[in-house]
Amino acid sequence: MTAPWLTYGGNTMSPGDVALILFGTFAVLVILRVPVAFALGLAVLPVMVINPRLTPVLMMGEMTKAYNSFILLAVPFFLLSANIMNSAGITDRLVDLTKCMVGQFRGGLAYINVVVSMIFAGISGSSTADAAGEGSIIIPAMKKQGYDTSFTVAITACSSVIGVIIPPSVLMVVWGGVLNTSIGGLFLGGVIPGALVGLSQMGAVYVYARKRNYPVYARASVKEFFRSLWSSMAALMTPLIIIGGVVGGFFTPTEAAVVAVLYSFVVGLMVHRSIGIREMKDVLYNTTRLASISLFCIGTASAFGWVMAYYHLPKVVVQYLSSFGIGLVSVGLIVAASFLFIGCFIDAVPAIIIIAPLLTPLTQSVGMHPVHFGIIGVISLAFGLVTPPYGLCLLIDCHIAGIKVSEALVDVCIILTPMLAALLLVISFPEIVLFVPKLLMPKFM
Repeated sequence: MTAPWLTYGGNTMSPGDVALILFGTFAVLVILRVPVAFALGLAVLPVMVINPRLTPVLMMGEMTKAYNSFILLAVPFFLLSANIMNSAGITDRLVDLTKCMVGQFRGGLAYINVVVSMIFAGISGSSTADAAGEGSIIIPAMKKQGYDTSFTVAITACSSVIGVIIPPSVLMVVWGGVLNTSIGGLFLGGVIPGALVGLSQMGAVYVYARKRNYPVYARASVKEFFRSLWSSMAALMTPLIIIGGVVGGFFTPTEAAVVAVLYSFVVGLMVHRSIGIREMKDVLYNTTRLASISLFCIGTASAFGWVMAYYHLPKVVVQYLSSFGIGLVSVGLIVAASFLFIGCFIDAVPAIIIIAPLLTPLTQSVGMHPVHFGIIGVISLAFGLVTPPYGLCLLIDCHIAGIKVSEALVDVCIILTPMLAALLLVISFPEIVLFVPKLLMPKFM
């Protein structure tokens, strides 16, 4: 007997056939350098042509449903907040502050690189904003002080991925919107894993600095530290306002993103007086360009994911993997491997929409907490930002440094090794993720 979802109007396709058509067509289009957003939409069309009950009108309907989401309004607003902060020179102030904190260690500027990314992550929510904003300042400075260019690019790109792990995070907003997971829980769940990833990078810096005898800054005085802290105070308040507002129930994530924009504008225009109305033209243009790409990907990826759900691909995946008697850690490894792999080829936003719903039934079958699942997925996708051929953060920083991606790959792989060890800890010990959310917002956990 043929399963009911396989036969329509004389056309018979199994879930395997559909998966082959969808992913095969998508892979060919990506190889041909068709933009990912268009490739996702075009990959759906062959299935709709074969099955007469599916039409392009359905595809447009699914795209429209994806856009009709209040929570996704947070994406362009968080990007706008990050761009305002970058244009307002916030990164320079954070570099001065972290220089007072860790500059006295050997390889101090590399430590500064990592710590600035951890602090900026709590302000921007975007890794690409971190890679571009911090990279344009710290890469020339590290090269001038004698750091190897390949290491400079590698540590800058790798540290920038923390931007979507430590809250607020654009990827967590998208994840929460797609899977109906508590965004406040995801924000809090990313705090300890983000710190672990940062510490793992500092461990790599320690080895490099000792081996290559990188320079040291003079120890800053207490007066210099407090002067830098005061100069950066307005920016440091941003994560407290955003995270505190969401967790405290004062506003939704979308409202928090709007508050972040207003606060960033006030800080840049009135407090630091480092940005004016003229600069806002470029800020708004860059934000619109980045946001439109992300949001268009959300639409086509939603249509792609709907076709997979229509043919019950998630159910087939769960049935197949369940036969191996998998457990919580095994599923965590499968989730991480899936997102690490797809993150090498496409942007994180469509990857969430396509793969996360596919794996959700599997995680539910072993009792994995939705927040734990979300953080594993976000961290794995963040690592994809520095792995070719996609590796957007790596591409940005290689362009800033004026080198080829291949020249930085060895150092990227070395720095990624302890980062992957941190991911393995997050997978193996769920309380690393769940401790802070359970402590601060137990009723939502």
